[in-house]
Amino acid sequence: MTINELVLDCFGRIREAVTDLLDGLTPEQLDYQPQPGSNTIAWLVWHLTRIQDDHVAAAAGIEQVWLADGWCERFGLPLERLDHGYGHTAEQVAVVRASPELLGGYHEAVFEQTARFVAGLGETDLDRIVDRRWDPPVTLGVRLVSVIADDLQHAGQAAYLRGLSERLSSSS
Repeated sequence: MTINELVLDCFGRIREAVTDLLDGLTPEQLDYQPQPGSNTIAWLVWHLTRIQDDHVAAAAGIEQVWLADGWCERFGLPLERLDHGYGHTAEQVAVVRASPELLGGYHEAVFEQTARFVAGLGETDLDRIVDRRWDPPVTLGVRLVSVIADDLQHAGQAAYLRGLSERLSSSS
C-alpha cells in the first residue's frame, strides 16, 4: 500500500461514515440536541466537512469547494463566508440547518477534491511545512492526520447522536 492509498483510505472511511450516518435521517434527527446548546448532527457533519475543505484546500494551495462550487450559497447560513465552525457558540451551532442531501452532496464534493490532491502526493510532500504558526511548524503529514482524526471523532459523535435520537423516537 502506498502512502497515497493509506491516506485516501482514511478519508474514504470518513466518507462512508458520513454517508451511512445521513441515510434516512429526518429533519428532527439532524437538529436533535440531547441538551440545549449541544452540537447537532447537522452541525457536526457540516463542521467536519468544512474543516476538511478548509485545511486540505489551504495545504494544496487551491480554492475551497465551499466557495468554488457554490456550496456557501446553497447552504445560505447566516455566518461569515469562510466560517468552519471552530469555536462556535450555541447560537451559531443552532443556525446550521441543512438536509441530508445538502450535507451529503457537500461532503462528497470535498471528498472528491481531497482524493485528487492526495492522489498526486509523493512521500516527500508529507514533510512540507504548511503552517508556521505552531512550534514546531505543522507539516502536511501532520495536518492530514489531524484532519482525519478530527473528522472521525465528529463522525462518531454524530453517529452517537443519531442513536440517541432513534432510541428516544422509538420509546415515544
